[in-house]
Amino acid sequence: MITVHHLNESRSTRVIWLLEELKMPFEVEHHQRDENTKLAPSSLGKVHPLNKAPVIEHNGHVLCESGAVLEYILDQSSEGLLRPAKGDDTYYAYLEWLHFAEGSLGLPVITYLLMQMETRTGDAPLDGYIGKELNLDLAYIDETLAKRPYFASDAFSAADIMMTISLEIADNLKLLDNRPHIQAFLTRVQARPAYQKARAFG
Repeated sequence: MITVHHLNESRSTRVIWLLEELKMPFEVEHHQRDENTKLAPSSLGKVHPLNKAPVIEHNGHVLCESGAVLEYILDQSSEGLLRPAKGDDTYYAYLEWLHFAEGSLGLPVITYLLMQMETRTGDAPLDGYIGKELNLDLAYIDETLAKRPYFASDAFSAADIMMTISLEIADNLKLLDNRPHIQAFLTRVQARPAYQKARAFG
């Protein structure tokens, strides 16, 4: 059975959501952020030296990084669900979006989040760069979702799970107010029973 080390208010929700979608057995070890610093507790560092979530343990493997964890879990499933076959025309679109969430989109969204936490006076050099990157990424995402209901194709996939959590962070930062297709996508995926079960873990 897969053990998920779940940190509250973190992207480890992705892992639980995927496991719920696949109906795979798992157990959750909860870790709570420090209420003042919002940092992960030392208990998570005893599992993996990076002291970050998500982390899973399974068959002697201790694995972190959301994309790698999701791919590992998909490899454990024999049913071939939530990921196009490598010969499928949509496979590389799936792969692009799976990595886009923590790559192109992750940097500006998380940087913007951190910028909101600090006391700022006037414009800083980073403001223009982050604003440009956010606008470019979110416009690309919104245009993609105007053409199809999910990122890789007309079918829901693990790439949508990866992208949802990043887009929810953007939404909480009020970055999606003029992105109707992203908003419609979030409403659609948040209605999935597996998503709602995953969110119940905190």
